Amino acid sequence: MGKVQILEHPLLQHKLSILRDKNTGVKEFREAVGEIAALMCYEATRNLATREVEIETPVATAKVKVLAGKKLAIVPILRAGLGMVDTMISLIPSAKVGHIGLFRDPETHEPVKYYCKMPPDISERQVFIVDPMLATGGSAIAAIDILKNEYGCKSITLMDIIAAPEGIKAVSEAHPDIDIFVTAVDEKLNENAYIVPGLGDCGDRIFGTK
Repeated sequence: MGKVQILEHPLLQHKLSILRDKNTGVKEFREAVGEIAALMCYEATRNLATREVEIETPVATAKVKVLAGKKLAIVPILRAGLGMVDTMISLIPSAKVGHIGLFRDPETHEPVKYYCKMPPDISERQVFIVDPMLATGGSAIAAIDILKNEYGCKSITLMDIIAAPEGIKAVSEAHPDIDIFVTAVDEKLNENAYIVPGLGDCGDRIFGTK
């Protein structure tokens, strides 16, 4: 069974306050998204398998641990998810990156796929889907459906900075095997399916398009 993990580390909560502030500019907002993603990545990869190898230090022989098992992949949901990728890659540079393009229909609020490109061995990798906001859960469910049904992925983790209770419930019911990592679960969705209090449109604020 998947678990929902709310990461309440003080550094994460401080940086989240920067994202929420409507007066935060594009540069600072973008940097905070990346920093939060790196800190979340540290927690979300805590249980990765390791194996012991022997190396030579400048002083002596040492037994050390290195990553073992499945290789990793990062799959941002376009476009806001792109803001979380670079700092995660800096921590796990061997990870490959896939992309899923989804937009929310303004009338139905349902996700519509417009782009999808994955590494050829994605099914053999542990996949981290990244998207700053988990609102209705529609985009996350669609992305997980695509990875499972079209690419045969079996090991998937979802990383969102902010989530609405409705989104967590929807994803957990549709895919009960998925672990979800968030830094905050907010109050609710409003009539336009925006998270309250949230931080506005994350994509617009990352890329300065509004």
